[in-house]
Amino acid sequence: MKTFIATKKNTDAAKKDWFLADAKGKILGRLAAKIATVIRGKHKATYTPNFDAGDRVVVINADKIKVTGNKLKEKMYMKYSGYPGGLKKTSFEVMLNTKPTEVLKTAVRKMLPANPLSRDMIKKLYIFAGESHPYKKIVFKKLEA
Repeated sequence: MKTFIATKKNTDAAKKDWFLADAKGKILGRLAAKIATVIRGKHKATYTPNFDAGDRVVVINADKIKVTGNKLKEKMYMKYSGYPGGLKKTSFEVMLNTKPTEVLKTAVRKMLPANPLSRDMIKKLYIFAGESHPYKKIVFKKLEA
């Protein structure tokens, strides 16, 4: 019996499933870990590390995500411009109020491998702050986290 290795020839790209995740009241890290597993394709039996076989994930209610402990006040997002004194710090609370989708996207992106393939993987993640999204006609599988 030969070992299955996923390639473009033997994997149908159109058969990617769509998952819907509701972030309302969910813990940030646990939800991000589950999403990263799905968009990477590790939940499938045909997982191959060098091939993007993951599915698409739509996340709603990203503005209602929760964190444990005192992270709401203490967790910081940092951005460095490269110049002296160019370190910008933003707390989780401010980030959640201004850019709620970026909080979850950053968490998922940091759980993906640091290689060129992860750029394609993160494009399969669609995050929306509220209940509404433009993918109403698609039949979703429910993503439990």
